[in-house]
Amino acid sequence: MQQLSGQDAMFLHAELDGLPQHIGGVSIYDQSTAPGGTVRFKQILAMLEDRVHLSPIFRRKLEFVPYNLGRPYWVEDPDFDMEYHVRHIALPKPGDWRQLCILAARLHSQPLRRDKPLWELYVIEGLNNVEGYPPGCFALLLKVHHCAMDGATGTQFMNIVHDLTPETREFDESPPWIVERPSRARMLGRAYVDAWRKPGQVFEMLREAVPAVQRIRAGRREATIRDLDEKQKTRFQGRISRHRVVEARKFDFEEVRAIKNTVPGTTINDAMLTIVAGGLRRYLDAKGELPDGTLVSGCPIDVRSPEERMAGGNMVGFMNVALRTEIDDPLRRLEAVHEEALSAKAYAEALGPRFAVDLADVMPGNVLSLAIRTASATGLAESSVMFNTVVTNVPGPPMQLYMCGAALVDAISLGPLLPNVGLFHIVYSAVQNKKGTINLSFTACRDMLPDPAFYADCLQESFEELRAAALAPKKKKRPRRAKQRA
Repeated sequence: MQQLSGQDAMFLHAELDGLPQHIGGVSIYDQSTAPGGTVRFKQILAMLEDRVHLSPIFRRKLEFVPYNLGRPYWVEDPDFDMEYHVRHIALPKPGDWRQLCILAARLHSQPLRRDKPLWELYVIEGLNNVEGYPPGCFALLLKVHHCAMDGATGTQFMNIVHDLTPETREFDESPPWIVERPSRARMLGRAYVDAWRKPGQVFEMLREAVPAVQRIRAGRREATIRDLDEKQKTRFQGRISRHRVVEARKFDFEEVRAIKNTVPGTTINDAMLTIVAGGLRRYLDAKGELPDGTLVSGCPIDVRSPEERMAGGNMVGFMNVALRTEIDDPLRRLEAVHEEALSAKAYAEALGPRFAVDLADVMPGNVLSLAIRTASATGLAESSVMFNTVVTNVPGPPMQLYMCGAALVDAISLGPLLPNVGLFHIVYSAVQNKKGTINLSFTACRDMLPDPAFYADCLQESFEELRAAALAPKKKKRPRRAKQRA
């Protein structure tokens, strides 16, 4: 039995009607590498049953405190049924990329049941007409509620169901499964004790806030921290519908690295933010909606200490980075985004990287839930702009992976939408098909972005434009010849 952290519970309270707060992804496999050249659905079920004890996410569900007086608990589900969580479906013919994206968007838009362990896995067959994939590929679509894990812990979860060779690992017999459910009296007693601790936690947080404010003021005086301009409102700000779209583009890791190396000090993340900025600029300009000022991206950051790397749940900070979409030249935009990222990191360090985690721990869950729902009902959430989109970086495995012998050849990520933010990008770097790649995928509200293929083309063109500008051969200046005397 484990109680959710404040930040874990925050993702439960942020879940509104039409705004499910789960994350996930679509992994694509070449089953020709598996023994016999085929992977059966029963093999996948048997593999998961063999490894179910390796992650608590599989079998635990939520137990709510009476009257919502405290954060919920994780408890083992005595009625856990693997076949409920793992489903088997197929794409209709011809089974192309667009059909896969449409199916992924529809499955991802459906909320998870809260009386069950908060995950689902779909085995999708019929990928027979996808360019660049071997024939006979299949996909796995995973959905896990954000209260159970973030991107960092999601990578650990995916490592459990994969192997480093086509040979499937065998594990020792799982330890005894102990089902423990907390009593109502115990949960209410814990909530009572936590309520008495809140004032001290708030006082401690306020005491730490004083030097944080001083550090931020010093950073502004020294010009290491710059205030963002007034936030621009775009088509991605407003009420989110129930419907989603999904798309992605893949880039060569070495090409992105070569781009970032052309500007000293820049990172892979700076280059990817610049690509997103160029894609947004092209898309909004085509609609006649490009603002004069810069758009802003919210960027989650992992704030785990080395000792907390194996901890589950969420430990996420946040920073806002100006995308400098008002700059037309892609190379100058990369330089500007790098400077904005440095400023955002300096602000986050001055504030304290764990500020968001600590704030969620001291804020009562029922108050947070009421505030979110009130803001949504009154339209207050749609009137204020914190940022225009989200871009998060999720590092994938640096080696080739296999699942039941099938080689992982591609993967795209699925993110949750937030109130007033209808576009979510995920940068996923990994080794796929023995080659370093970076997948830039996005999830969006269908009403706000009805043409996902066009926006994906805008991202592709932004990458190509930045690559051409960064890697173009530099012209050498010829030395002037001295004039000959007559």
